[in-house]
Parts: sequence; structure tokens; C-alpha cells
Amino acid sequence: MAVSRSDLLAWLNELLQLNYTKIEQCGTGGAYCQILDSIYGDLPMARVKMNAKHEYEFVANFKVMQNVFKAKKIDKACFLSRQRPIPIEKLVKCKMQDNLEFLQWMKRFWDSNYGGQGYDAVGRRRGAPAEPPATIAPLSTGARSASAVLGVGGRSGGKTPISGHRAGSTQPNEAMQTLQTQLREMSTHMEGLEKERDFYFAKLRDIEILVQQQTETLESQGKEDDNLKEIQKILYSTEDGFEVPENAPVDEEETF
Repeated sequence: MAVSRSDLLAWLNELLQLNYTKIEQCGTGGAYCQILDSIYGDLPMARVKMNAKHEYEFVANFKVMQNVFKAKKIDKACFLSRQRPIPIEKLVKCKMQDNLEFLQWMKRFWDSNYGGQGYDAVGRRRGAPAEPPATIAPLSTGARSASAVLGVGGRSGGKTPISGHRAGSTQPNEAMQTLQTQLREMSTHMEGLEKERDFYFAKLRDIEILVQQQTETLESQGKEDDNLKEIQKILYSTEDGFEVPENAPVDEEETF
């Protein structure tokens, strides 16, 4: 039987000492990781960024969870009952329906596997900030808001539209044109930055995979390489003392 959204949020906030108000806020991945940590108690919570704000940080959190699924054989033991892989690319978009379905599954898994032991959620995340993720409005929303402020394309407070032939209408029209030009320039600039970001993320991901494969090979032989450890330390380092991969790439259509 499916659990309601309000009941899920109440359970999640009580278990993890959070203050989430929407199911889609779970799309950052941090809460999912800590639900599993409450069961097993051995997740690398230092690598989980509970206050993640960017999609590549969300993906990094899900990669931590993916490693737990593999290590605990969750995907083979019980996850196949879902009959389909976890759609990471949808969860990190913070879509309500996808996160609701996955959180319901997580709740059922927790009910079946939690041993009833005490769990210090704040202590396990080392007191890291865990404010509810903010919803980021798209750029087009800002354009519409600006249009409303300037009174272009409709009425504002019942006043005559700017398109009417009245004195002083030239200046607002010029201001709107300037704003639209700036928005187009900002949009183009953002697209360029995103392409550059994805390019370097892909490079870092290739390095991460190569280092991980080599490390696993050496570990199977009972060996280790200090240089590889230093490279991993650099890859997973971040500011504010949280060891989480800030530059983890967003893999297209990634599932597990």
C-alpha cells in the first residue's frame, strides 16, 4: 500500500532531522543516501553533500548511493522487484512523481531492513547544513516578471498598456528592448558555460573511471598506489570541509 506524501515527509524529517517540505527536494540524493545509512550505518557520509545546489552535485550523491546498492547487493536481492532500473536522470531533475515513487520504495525497503537501532542523523552527517533545497526558477520566468514590471504585453493594475499612444511611452519600450537583449546575451553565455562545464566534467569522469579501475585491480592483488590515492583525493575534494566530488559529470540517461 502506497504511503501518502505527507506521511512520507513526516517520516523522512523525523528520521533524518530534516525540514523538507516537498517530495521533489529528495532529488538532490542526500536524503536517499542517509536513509540507507540509517540502515547500514557505514555509508561514507563525508562524501554526501546534503546541501547540494547543482545537478552535478546531485549526481555525485547518487553515485555514492549506487556504490552502496552494489556493495550491499541491493539491486540483486530486492530491487529487481521494481522491474526497471532507477532513472537517475529523472530523479536529479527533482520531478515529483519520480521521486515520490522512489521514496515510497525506499520507505518499504527501510521498513523491511531497519533494525530499530538508534540513529544520530545530525552526527552522522557531521553537523553539515541540510536546509531544504531551493527551487531554481528558469531564466524565462525572470523575463516574464520583468515584462510584468514594465507593463509590456498586458495591463498592470488596470492602467493603460504601454503600447497606447501616450506621452512617456518611449522610455519603457527602450528599457524593455535593452532588457530583452541582455537576457538573450545571458542565455547565450550560460549555454556556452554549460557546454564548457560538461566538457570538463566528461574529462574528469574518464579520469575517475580509469583511476577506480586501476585501484580495484591493485586491491585485488593486495597492493595499493599512493599516487592513485592522491588523484582520488583531488577528484573528491571540495571547500567547506566536505569530501564530495564537486565536478562529477552528469551522465546522459544514467540508471542503475
